Amino acid sequence: MRASPLFALTATISTAYSQVYQGFNYGSVFTDNSPILQQNYQDRFNTAKQLKGTSGFTSARLFTMIQAGTTNSPTQAIPAAIATKTSLLLGLFLSSTDDAFNNELAALSSAISTYGQQFVDLIIGISVGSEDLYRISPIGIENLSGAGDSPDQVVSRINAVRQRISGTIAKGKPVGHVDTWTAYVNSSNSAVIDASDFVGMDAYPYFQTTQENSIENSANLFFEAYNATVGVAGGKPVWITETGFPVSGKTANLGVPSLTNAKTYWDQVGCRVFGSITTFWYTLQDAFPSTPNPSFGIVGTSLGTTPLYDLSCPDKSSTSSPSTSSSSSTASQNIGGGVRGSSATASEPTPQAEESTTLSPGGGPSPTPAQPEPTGEPAPSPPVTATQLSPGQTTLATVTTGPDGVLTVPASSCPTGLSSDFQYPHLIVGVDKSKPDTAFETSYNAHFSPTVSSIFNFDIPSTYTGRNCALLFLFPTRDNLETSNFTLSGSGGINVARLASPATSQTTYNNKPAVAKDLKTIPSLQPGNSYFIAAGPCSVGARLSYQREFLGLR
Repeated sequence: MRASPLFALTATISTAYSQVYQGFNYGSVFTDNSPILQQNYQDRFNTAKQLKGTSGFTSARLFTMIQAGTTNSPTQAIPAAIATKTSLLLGLFLSSTDDAFNNELAALSSAISTYGQQFVDLIIGISVGSEDLYRISPIGIENLSGAGDSPDQVVSRINAVRQRISGTIAKGKPVGHVDTWTAYVNSSNSAVIDASDFVGMDAYPYFQTTQENSIENSANLFFEAYNATVGVAGGKPVWITETGFPVSGKTANLGVPSLTNAKTYWDQVGCRVFGSITTFWYTLQDAFPSTPNPSFGIVGTSLGTTPLYDLSCPDKSSTSSPSTSSSSSTASQNIGGGVRGSSATASEPTPQAEESTTLSPGGGPSPTPAQPEPTGEPAPSPPVTATQLSPGQTTLATVTTGPDGVLTVPASSCPTGLSSDFQYPHLIVGVDKSKPDTAFETSYNAHFSPTVSSIFNFDIPSTYTGRNCALLFLFPTRDNLETSNFTLSGSGGINVARLASPATSQTTYNNKPAVAKDLKTIPSLQPGNSYFIAAGPCSVGARLSYQREFLGLR
């Protein structure tokens, strides 16, 4: 049996989302390498705010702090942002010499002292680097993607930026990194996530030429990438820092640039994340004075508020949309068909390779293949029968606390979203007693059969202090799913147990942690039901591991 329903641990007190921003990526030079100047930036920022069919594009992501054509003068995007009240995700370019990085630091310091509070108030975050980890990966090197930085180097420079602003009015601004999602799910890069206040994720299905990257499957590929990144982010905010679909250019496997396909991608990805997740689209304009191949701009060579294709979003009531929920008070959201922490289309424990993109400080994607890798302890609850769920609903069962403190799962909800704060599994590993010494490493799916069990790790954030936590197993019907699927053969149920210690990517059947306590037996699994496993005080700061194993399937 292969299943991708939601196995979640949810807290009973909801927390607020962090503020959500949306905007475009802005380079430092035009396609002829001439510098973009203050008035050019102002024109672009104002155009973004007034684009027909849209609203809320009031932010900008920059790739460098240095004005093109200078050594270390601050970018003229800053006074343009002040004039237009455009919030900024700043960027410092890393993959170069120490002197070049020191010039980035000098430009940052100069901008703070020159423009003061009116500039600092616009900073939503500072990105230290862009796709540096990808460029040193084996496939990045093979594809001559340029100089990169090691995880240690990126961490060192994140710390250098944090130190540089510590004695200024910009102290406390979020400092993080931008890279391909495949770089983040590679566990050798985990130190960069640990050092970051936010995780900036780049994903371009168009460039995923080793996969089925037609426009019909592009949204699925994107949400798999986002969900995989959230799965390793440890509850930190995951911002979409680059995505888009080309309006013209060469065909990449099944990815065909066109205005129609760009509109489809906007509808199926952009319209589903705008207003819910901080997002920087690629891009407003990339075709001046010449048009690159491929070209992603939603306006052409002439800058204007009329886009090349319709940017109005479909009526939410008439289209399917993913559920979005926060995984901590700073809200990494995991979306796409109600599956959290497990991508439903990857059927084996080892993730597949994909293609992604790199950017220079000038800001322009080039296809370069990337390589992926991949709560308080609930007390046992008395036997609880499944809550039958209504197929027509669009939210998951919500866990609430009644007057007696007992956690209950209300009926008439459908397992495609959670309305209270929750944690999805941050690690899923399969173990097979027919291959007792085989480590299958990280999987994005749960598998169980007469020989195979799945183990799930949950990391309980400090924001859950003083709360109760509930462990839930939510099993949707297929018609509730959009970007995921499951296979159910035969009949039977599962047993859920808490393990004595956390699993790792090297866990096998023979070395898996011992069972500390059996929590619940579900004798019969049926799609369309919510199963309540256990509840109790949240074990703040703990990493808890649970095993879900076969019971009587035929």
